[in-house]
Amino acid sequence: MPFPGQIIRVTDTLITIWKRLLSYRKSEWELADYPVVIRTQELTPGLPSRFTEHRYRALVLGWLVDATGDSKQEALANLQKEFSRRRQIRLDEGKSVPRPGTRIALEYASQTRIDHHAALAEDFIQRVLHPVLGIEDVWISDDSSLWNFHFDETCDELAAKIREVYGVDVSDIESQNLADIFDRIEAARHPAQ
Repeated sequence: MPFPGQIIRVTDTLITIWKRLLSYRKSEWELADYPVVIRTQELTPGLPSRFTEHRYRALVLGWLVDATGDSKQEALANLQKEFSRRRQIRLDEGKSVPRPGTRIALEYASQTRIDHHAALAEDFIQRVLHPVLGIEDVWISDDSSLWNFHFDETCDELAAKIREVYGVDVSDIESQNLADIFDRIEAARHPAQ
């Protein structure tokens, strides 16, 4: 007898193949043309209040576009918004909209700003993230923030460690974006002449 996970994979594969075959009937696609599934999620007990969990998750199979909601209808409505946003981003970047039923490769966020601070990023991991959180190695993108590395309600402990190590206050950077933090540290090290 197959396990539930195997049944889900087979069902997802069949839905994906069916939607791909149907996609050849037209050249522009809407969300309804894509293989969409809605799944129930287990809620995590004791999760900090800064995280919002929802009971349902709707996703486009193969494209990594998803959204959540407290009902199936809400998850699907949120998926429609996210699908439209992601579709527009691809069009704005000059990329084609993926054909329904195809698998889209995972695209990593840019590291352009982080690369400008490569030595500082490595030092930051060793002198801030490792002592406070035990993180020894991590991939950082231009979109990474302190919030990505912990479940606490605030980033106060990390901000204090940054102040101790680098002598720079970053507590006013609302996003806690690491590229912004590195910019501030570098600016303090090399003030404008």
